Amino acid sequence: MLALGAALAAGAAGGCGLLRGEPDEPPPPDPLLPLADEAVGLAALHRLAATDFPDRAGTLTPIAEAHDAHAKELARIMATPAPSPAASASAGAAAGTVEDRIEALRVAEKAGYEAAVQACLATPAHRAAPVGTIAAARATHLEALK
Repeated sequence: MLALGAALAAGAAGGCGLLRGEPDEPPPPDPLLPLADEAVGLAALHRLAATDFPDRAGTLTPIAEAHDAHAKELARIMATPAPSPAASASAGAAAGTVEDRIEALRVAEKAGYEAAVQACLATPAHRAAPVGTIAAARATHLEALK
C-alpha cells in the first residue's frame, strides 16, 4: 500500500492532472510528421508536372508513387492514419516551361532529401532504416530528374 501511495503521489507531483481533475496534455506531434507531409506534397508536385507534361510522365509518375509509398510507410511507423493526397500543388508550381518545372522539382527533391537525411540522423534506431531508405530514394529522384 505504501508503494502504491508513493507512486500516486509521485505521479501527482510530476504533473498528472488526472488526479486533480485536469485534462492531460496532448502528446507532441511525431517528429516524422513533417517528413510524411512533405512526401504527400512532393507526390502532388510530381503528379501535376506529369499531367502538364505527359512526355515526362514516365519519369515523374513513378517518383510520385514512391512518395505516396513513403507517406504511407511513415504513417505506419507513426501509428497514424495514412495522409490523404494533397488536393493540389501550389499555384506557383504550375507555371513555366518543362525545364522550369523540372528544375523546381529538383529543388524540392533536394530540400526533401536534406530533410530526410536530418530526420534519419535524429530518429531513434528502430526508425532509422525506413527513414534512411526514404533519404536514399530522394537522392535517386534527383538523379532521375537530370
